[in-house]
Amino acid sequence: MSQRLIDAVIELDEDRALSEIKKAAAEGVDPLTIIEECRQGLQVVGERFDQGDYFLSELVVGAEIFREAMEILGPAMAAKKGERPKSAGTVVLGTVKGDIHDLGKSIVGAMLQANGFVVHDLGVDVPPQAFVDKVKETGAGVLAMSALLTLSFDAMKETIASLREAGLREQVRIMVGGGPVDENVKRYVGADAYGRNAVQAIDIAKSFVGGA
Repeated sequence: MSQRLIDAVIELDEDRALSEIKKAAAEGVDPLTIIEECRQGLQVVGERFDQGDYFLSELVVGAEIFREAMEILGPAMAAKKGERPKSAGTVVLGTVKGDIHDLGKSIVGAMLQANGFVVHDLGVDVPPQAFVDKVKETGAGVLAMSALLTLSFDAMKETIASLREAGLREQVRIMVGGGPVDENVKRYVGADAYGRNAVQAIDIAKSFVGGA
């Protein structure tokens, strides 16, 4: 375990963190060990964000470090596919139709991956049927939808209605998020929970797969 890498992620020193990742990979360190060190660092970043010590800009940097780490370690991870530990769960993620905001969704996706979830990120402006098809294809237990535009709330509601029509609503827990999303929006669209920020979204996803 390299405390140097963990500390670099916590301190949001992107250059030092990526240097440590590349060095460890070149030395043959198990990529799963490297990812676990990144995860531990990002977890502290999330805790500091939750406590108000870090802000959105810091959370963005932390998520970007993890994303770049996954790119660097991708080939080695593919080679070890059969050795990967059981995932925390499968999440389908996307910004709903009519909305092209990507930042918050991407942070949530990176942090879900860092916490052991398999994430299928559908991108932005995702139509309801695309969510339905991916949930059906992957058997995902969690669907996370994001929107920053109030006009997109109807797309969230339509997506959940489409899941119900497809007979999939009972198999998937749904959380929604985005700047204007609150408890009233959650009830309006028919979701199970809403997350105020990326850190809370992780806790919600964990509670979903934990049966809470």
